Formats: sequence, structure tokens, C-alpha cells
Amino acid sequence: MPPRPTTEGGTAWGGRGRGGGGGARGGGRPQSIGRGAQTTSEGLQPSGSTAHITTVGVKRPGYGTAGRNIKVKTNTCVVQVPQKIIHHYDDIVSEKTLPPRFTMQLVKELQQKEEFLPKGSYDGKKNLFMPHVIDFGGADMREYDVVVNGSSQPGGRPPPVFKIRIKKVAEINPVVLQRFIKGKQSQDESVQTALTALNVVIRMLPMQNYPFNSRSFFIKTDFKNVGHGFQLRRGYFQSLRPSPGHLLLNIDLSTGMFYKPGPLISVALEIVSNARNPDPNLLSTDRGLPDRIFKDLERFLKNVRVSVQPATARSPPKVHTISSLTREGAQGITFNTRDGTPTTVASYFHNLSGRALRYPDIICAKTAKGAVLPFERCTILDGQLARKQIPPDVTRHMVDFSKKSPAERLASIKDGFGVLGHTESEYVRNFGLDVNEDTFPMVTDARQLPAPKLKYGEGSKPIFAETAESVAHDFVNGCKNFGIVVGDDNPIIQYGAGQATTLVLREAGKKCLDKYKVVPDLLLVILPDGGRDIWHAVKYFGDVEQGVVTQCLMATKCNRASGQYWANVSLKVNLKFGGINAVPDDANSTIISDSINPTIIMGADVMHPAPGSDAPSYSSLVGSVDSRAIKYIAKIKVQTSRQEIIADLRTMAMDIIRDYQDYQQQVEKTSGKPKRLIFFRDGVSESQFKEVMQQEVDVLKKVCADLEISPKITFIIVGKRHHYRFFPSNPQNKTEADPKGNCLAGTVVDKGITHPLEFDFYLLSHGGLLGTSRPAHYSVLYDDNGFKADSIQSICNLLCYMYGRASRSVSIPAPVYYADIVCSRARNHYDPNADGFSESSSIATSDALQSFKPLHVRQSKRMYFMIYDAHPSPLQPLSDDKYNSKLQVIRGRVLGEFPFGSKERYGYGQLMATRAMVHEGFLVGEDREVDGNVNWSSNVLRVWEETDNEGCVCVEFVDGRVERCDLLIGADGARSQTRNALYGEEYKPYYDSLTGFGGFTPLSSFTPFTRDALIKTPKPTIAMSRIGGLGFSLLAPLNSPDTQKKLIWFSHVETKNPLPPI
Repeated sequence: MPPRPTTEGGTAWGGRGRGGGGGARGGGRPQSIGRGAQTTSEGLQPSGSTAHITTVGVKRPGYGTAGRNIKVKTNTCVVQVPQKIIHHYDDIVSEKTLPPRFTMQLVKELQQKEEFLPKGSYDGKKNLFMPHVIDFGGADMREYDVVVNGSSQPGGRPPPVFKIRIKKVAEINPVVLQRFIKGKQSQDESVQTALTALNVVIRMLPMQNYPFNSRSFFIKTDFKNVGHGFQLRRGYFQSLRPSPGHLLLNIDLSTGMFYKPGPLISVALEIVSNARNPDPNLLSTDRGLPDRIFKDLERFLKNVRVSVQPATARSPPKVHTISSLTREGAQGITFNTRDGTPTTVASYFHNLSGRALRYPDIICAKTAKGAVLPFERCTILDGQLARKQIPPDVTRHMVDFSKKSPAERLASIKDGFGVLGHTESEYVRNFGLDVNEDTFPMVTDARQLPAPKLKYGEGSKPIFAETAESVAHDFVNGCKNFGIVVGDDNPIIQYGAGQATTLVLREAGKKCLDKYKVVPDLLLVILPDGGRDIWHAVKYFGDVEQGVVTQCLMATKCNRASGQYWANVSLKVNLKFGGINAVPDDANSTIISDSINPTIIMGADVMHPAPGSDAPSYSSLVGSVDSRAIKYIAKIKVQTSRQEIIADLRTMAMDIIRDYQDYQQQVEKTSGKPKRLIFFRDGVSESQFKEVMQQEVDVLKKVCADLEISPKITFIIVGKRHHYRFFPSNPQNKTEADPKGNCLAGTVVDKGITHPLEFDFYLLSHGGLLGTSRPAHYSVLYDDNGFKADSIQSICNLLCYMYGRASRSVSIPAPVYYADIVCSRARNHYDPNADGFSESSSIATSDALQSFKPLHVRQSKRMYFMIYDAHPSPLQPLSDDKYNSKLQVIRGRVLGEFPFGSKERYGYGQLMATRAMVHEGFLVGEDREVDGNVNWSSNVLRVWEETDNEGCVCVEFVDGRVERCDLLIGADGARSQTRNALYGEEYKPYYDSLTGFGGFTPLSSFTPFTRDALIKTPKPTIAMSRIGGLGFSLLAPLNSPDTQKKLIWFSHVETKNPLPPI
């Protein structure tokens, strides 16, 4: 899924967010007890029968039993609920809105007074929780004057006085929280308030010591500068979460994006020139600073706090907040001094400080009150969180910075206890809160669900292929090998410049119409590097204007690409034309494909703009049309910015159900009346569960009534923005952990850490590739179908294997993934040639609502959103099976299978792939993590590491080119320059003798991809194992039919008398 602005969840009161975060339900400010229904005078609900207990979602129908029972560790520990009454005070600071960091300082100063001892906990906004009643002398409120130490000003001015009004609001009885986690009380306002108060208590100490964001606290010792004026910092997340029978403290790692501290000029140059040119005069508009760059810099610096060296000598620095930038330099800005004398800003600073400005012509910062600040006198303060959209380059660094293996993550979290300071916190002690750190990590029951079986090869559909001449042969062969029938091997080719994308595409279509008397079925577009704007134009042309399938490929990827590359392209093209790549085995899809109870699956998402943007939000809905929930159609709408409820759900749902009925009646010859509707909703915080469920389920019911159908509805929220992680009890046990140390795919937890009353569970449906895998959180909010736990969990697990763009399971159900992709493609519905459109620009809501173009009618029945990212999977380790050795990609695709490579014979079960296959499988598969180009078939002359630039590796090629990189991967061949640079002459390789002949294997026994690779690379190839090796070579002539081609294979062992080193 496309990436998000923050790794955090909801706000302290469970506000807006995606997937629930750590916030508990029930938005708004904390409420006093006694306001919820069915409570006694102490806020307690009647004991005895549980009939009075109400829930937002479905009450848990029981626990699942399917699968193999296992134990997993979780990043939680047990907390003892305090027994004493908590006193809630409100209306803290009566001044105008102040930053939370400053109001925290005010309240800290206030609590030095005797009546506030022992100290209470403050949330930084308007709520103060005390362990005792504050003595107001009989009144229920008091106003205090607070002077913050160190705030006095030069010139004899007295320090400012801030008025703080404290007012008693309510008493909070934590016993209601204890009853709730024991299943004896509803989650009403009294429970929410108690949980909120305890979360404030546990956060109070780290909030005073570290920069914070919602429930995370960031340390300055673990950071990474990532360019663009940003710095990433490691942090620790914590949140109290109710669970069956226990109150748990969920602790996790988090990453925060900060403004890079330091001289303002240096940071500005990093943005303007990416730090390539250190000349400060680049910041002068008179010397060519582009207007676009100026506006980007102004947006970046808005609301950034800087320390300013004052004009007056020997005066202490002052802190100011930047509001805007000036286009003129300090030399060109004039004003009148107090005595009316006109002067420039440059002269003013020179005269008072005795030091002339070094760069009087560069732009200046400006405060909201109009003060002008020369850049060279400003320093960006440390510890400022950047609440802005994350640049794509920074996103990549954030992924790399955040990823830790499960063992590393667990160890780092344990280190976080020292930062969070539960045992040292006087606030935790004052309220009687007991954090049992010895219970971390908590072990809970889990189950390992079996992976559903899939069948491949059904649903291919004839298509007409349009390719460029240089890749036509490979593309056509890739389609044919995949089972797609190609109508013509000689496509029409149209070349053109990227600036006239639409004209080029129209001309290609016209040539097709003239030649074949029909419009093209497919436009295959080869893009240059950096062709993102061309991609938008192509997708707008195909999806919106003409309704033709488009497939974009990068020129650097498709030129001399491997067979696996074209197989992956074919996988996506097949889906776009309505083909089917894989179907679930009948035994695994009995609920979804039940002919007695036809089922339609829907997935929905709402995507919001980045913080600070006035761009609109986009809502999407996808729905299945076939009886196996494999083929989906999509709808997308633009709506008011940051509105979470899907505004036009009625229209989108009605269109999809009608399309479902048409497909069922015309293709599958059924009545077209679904008996079940399973609705997966993404992107909802827990505080909005009730509102979203009530409004959207109501819309679905009305749509069904209007269409005269009555399916039973199940409404499920799918969340990923939470902080629970699972760790295998025994990472060395292959039945509990994968090679990365993560829990195995199919791990489900519905006990221990789930909701005390409601039907929810966590499912880790995918294998871990990077860092620690995060399970998806499923909350069943509405269920007319009365599904049991095993049924819902089986459906969710199966749908995670039905994602059409991958041959392995993914982290969330396919319809949810599709809905997310559709939202991310919203920009393709705007004309790229319109004024103000660019890749980096945001579109204001008022303009976006008018200029948003609907999908073309021909694309509306296709899976047009199945984009191809051109990243084949890395190769898996070779199999150790006794009778068969297999080479396969991580996603599960088998490239070849040999019945002779056994551990007993060769010491290590293996199968050799050509070096080119390994190179492409690894390097292209890791391309998301590689910053820069991959050099194919380039001979290396020498390798060295720069002494004055730590971590920079230089590579000189035989053609004279020199490349610099952060990571060099070298194949350890006989003449490897990478090995020479690392080890010198000590580890030179040597030849050994070839001793054994193995036999022949018919080429027809291989998969099409492997056959193609072997034919292209017929030269002998040898694989080395631990004690022996295996080699092969194509035996038959190249022009002979496949039935006559064979592979000769042979083995070899070490000799006792090797030849001299080469």
C-alpha cells in the first residue's frame, strides 16, 4: 500500500487516523462517570447477568479452533489497574492557544505549589488528572498566575505571567475499567475516561523529557539524516490496551521525521540543491533562485522554530517561528527605526552587532509579526517533529531505518523501558499504577492456519499485443508461455516525445484502426527514467479518455529482460483483460463459492491528503463479480477533504451490485441475487468504528432494498496502523518461525490481546521479507450471517492468497488491497495537461471536485488498476528434498525441478541457475532498496572505498566509467575484483578436477520459463555446494525441436591436489 504520513495511530482521544492506532474508542474529550447508560451512582453497571452489556461491534461468538495450536510472544506486559479514585480537572490554560511543550512547562511549574502535591498528570491540552482533591478553600475552581523560570527578557522587562484556571470536572473510578476487562461492563464513557486518564499518567514523565507525538517519544541519540532537510529518529510507542482479563501495556518502536537541526543556510541549501552546491548565494532570487524552489522552501520552513542571534551584541539568542520568506535580501529590505531613521535590515544588524552580514543578498525569514530574520543568523532548533507529507526518497529511507529483525526489535523494545521510565516515574507511583515489566514479552495462545491450495492456469483470454520493436519478441513469448493467445506478432510501433504523450497515443491508435479496422486492445508504453508525468498522461488517456488497457514498462527494465520479467508482466496483463491467474481449491473456498449462498465480496477505502494540504479525500469501492471472488471491478469518487465516511457509497455500491448481477446472469448463468455480502473496510480509527459502521451499513441495506435483493451483510474493519507484533517462542524451530525469524504466515491470535467483549482477531497472513512482520487486525462490527470465528478467519486468510498481482499471500485481503490501489491512482483522473497539474502539486478541494474525470465505460468492467511494478521476486534457497531439488522464487513460482539433486549424493540438495538468472532474481528483486541504476554485463577494473567519505564505494569499469555507491554486490567469480578489494591475494580461487558424469534430462520436463533461460544460455554452468557440485549444459542443437533437446548434467568433488592458483 501505498505509503502514509506517520507511523502513529489515532490521537490521545482516539481521533482521526487509519486502522485504529493505539487509541481507544469513544472520541472527544474525557467524560465523567455517570453519563453513560445503565450505571449506578458510582458509575458501575449492575452485576450478575451480562444481558445489559452492549458493544459497538459483534459480541465474540467464541474462539477459533482450526489449525495447529502454538504459543507466540507479544510486545506487551501486564499492568495492574489502580483502585484509588482519579480526580479530573479541566480548563487548564486560559490564555490563547499555546504549544503543548510550553503548556507542559507551565503545569510543571504550577505543580510546585503545596496543594498540588503529590503531583498529577497533564495531557498537554486541557485535562489534568490528580491522585487527590486539590484544596480550593471550599470552591470548585481557582485561577493561578504562573511565571516560567528563565523567561525574563533583556532590558529590565519583567517575565510574562500566564493565567491558569483549574476547575473540578468529575471523579473517575478505575473499578469500571477492571469490570470492563473482565467482561462485566460495557465500554461506555466511564470506561473510556478511566483508560484515557491512565494513559496520560503513564506518558507524563517521558513527555517532559523527550519530543513526543501522540503516544510516541523520540530519542536524539538514534537518528539518520536523510536529505531534504529532514532527520529520522528512533522512538518508543506505548499505549494501555484492555484485553480479556488484563490491562496490557503495548510497547513498540516508532520512527519520527524531524526537521534537521543546524544552521538555517545549510538546511535550506540541502533543499535547494540537495547539498550538491554549498554556495549560499544560490538562495538569492536576484541570482536565479527559481520561483518554484522558493515556494517549496517557504512551505518547508513555515512554522519552523529557529534560534536567532540578535542584532544587539552580547544579547542572548531569541526563539522565533518562521511564518514566511522574503524574496528580497537583507540589503534590499528597508524599515524605519524607532527614531524614524530609514535603514536596511543588513545595516541594522551590522550597526548593532558590529558584524556585517556575509550574505546580504539572500532571502530572509519573516515572523507572523513582521520581523525579518537573516538566514545566516538563524539556527533550526533541535527536536521539532515535521508534520508534513513525507517525500518519496525519505519514505524509502524511513523503511530502511525502521526495519529490524524480530530479535533486534524485541531487544530494542526492552531497551525502551529505560526511556519510558515506569519504575522511576513519580506520576505512576502517585496513582498506584503497577507496570509489571517482568511479564514482557507476554506469551499468548495462537494457531497456525494451513495455507489454502491454489490452482493455476485458468481464464486466459485472447488479446491483441502492441509492443515496441526492441521488446516485441520477448513480450509476445512471455504472453504465450503464460498461456495468453497473442493475435499478431507484428505490432504497430509509434515513437514520440514525452511532451506530446496524448498525440503519440492517438496516432498509434489511428494506425491500428487503419490497419485492422478496430481500435487497439492494448497500448504497451516504454517509459524513460523519471517518466512519472508521462505515466500519469498514459493512464489518464487509457483509463479516462479512451477506455483502452495500458501497460507501462521502464526502458531500463524491459531491455534484455529475463523470462521471469515477462512472466510477471503477463500476469498483470492477463488480469487487466479479465483473465484469471489462480483460483482457490474447492475445498478451501466452500464459503465464498457456495452455490446455495452466492456471495459478493467488497473492499472499501478512503485516502486523505497529507498534513497541511487542502487537497480532497478520495473514496474507492471494489466488488467481486464472479462466484470465486477473483474478478473485481472498481469505483472511485472524490469527496470533501478528510471526511472518513464514504460520501457516495450508495451510487458506487449500486453500480457494483448491478455489474455483479449482469456477470452472474450472462456469464455464470445464475439468478444474480447474492445471499451474502461481506464488506471489508480499510482506514478507520477505532474512535470512528460506530459512526462508520452505522452509516455505511445503513446505506448498504437501502441499496439492497432498492435492488430487491436481501443478502445478509457482514461488515469487517481491517486495520494495519496498530503496534502489536508477534514473535516466535522458539525462532530456531522451523515449524514456528520462517528464515527471517518471523512467525509463519497463517498465524492467528484471537485470545490474550484482543478486545474483552467484541469479535476481533489478529492474522499474520504473509511471510516476512523485511524487518518484523505486522499482522492485520480484523474487527467484525456487523454480522447478519452469524459466522463463527473459524469461518471468518478462514475467509480472511483465503482472500490474502487471492491477490492477483502476486503468487504468494499478502498482508490484507485482496479486495482491501485493490481498494487501496484504486485510491492511490486518483491523480490519474485529472487531465495532466491542465493548468497547475504536476507530480508534486496538490489540488485544492474546490478545484478537484470540478475537474475529477470519471473512469471510461470500457475500463469500468476491467481490473484496470492492476499496475505492474517490474520487480521479480528474489530467488529462494535451494530445496533439500530427498528426491527432488527445486529452484523457485520467494513468491512460490517453481522455475525448475530435478529428480537427481539430493543431499545424500552431493552433500547439499541443489539446482544450478545461470549466473544471469541469479543476478536478476536478486538485484531486480531488491531494486526497491537500491538507490540508483543496476549495471548489467559491465566488466569491473578495480574497486576501492573512499577514505574521506565513509561508506562510499567506488567502482571503475573497463570502459573508463567510475560509479559511486553505498552498497556493492559482487559475484565471487575467478576474477572478482570485489573479492580482491576485500581480501587481496589471500583468498584467490583455484580450479579443481571434474570427476563425474550424471546423465540426461529431457528439456521438456522443465517449466517454460526455465526452458527459455536454458536455450538462451546453452553454455556449461557449474554450481558449487558445501562438499561437491553440480553442472549442466544443453546437449541438442539450438534449432532442434524441444522434444529432442536434453540437458547433460554432471557432478564434481574436491581434489586432493588442486591446480596452482590462477
